[in-house]
Amino acid sequence: MKYYLNIGSNIGNRRDNLYRAVVALVEGSSGAAVSRIVESEPWGFDSENRFMNIGLCLDSDLDPQAMLDRLHDIERALGSANHRDADGHYIDRLVDIDIMAIDVMVIDTPALQVPHRHMAERDFFLRPMMELAPLWRHPVTGLTASQMLALLN
Repeated sequence: MKYYLNIGSNIGNRRDNLYRAVVALVEGSSGAAVSRIVESEPWGFDSENRFMNIGLCLDSDLDPQAMLDRLHDIERALGSANHRDADGHYIDRLVDIDIMAIDVMVIDTPALQVPHRHMAERDFFLRPMMELAPLWRHPVTGLTASQMLALLN
């Protein structure tokens, strides 16, 4: 399966955090491509710390739940604590890895929504996705990342 991931970091050595996440993710994969870094303001919360995000296209035989578990394990191994505070609000983080899409699959469970439910609202998801998969179309809306980005601007 072709996984489209987004990796973000807004504290510590952000570039190194992204690099370490990519190295951990690529291990054992049969192929991968990495986008350029996108810098952005925090989404959904206030912070003085800007995010660096990259997209990663990864070929893997893991099923979606196993991949999600792997992503959480990698986040923890890299020292990233919870992404939310006790009240459920987003907070600063060393590493955050999200599944943006898996081929053209649609998954809607309490644990996993694919494509990512906020994909069309996040410039820092769409710009890497445009670079990694310019012809990919959202399986529900039929829009490309470029078309979704145009609707944001």
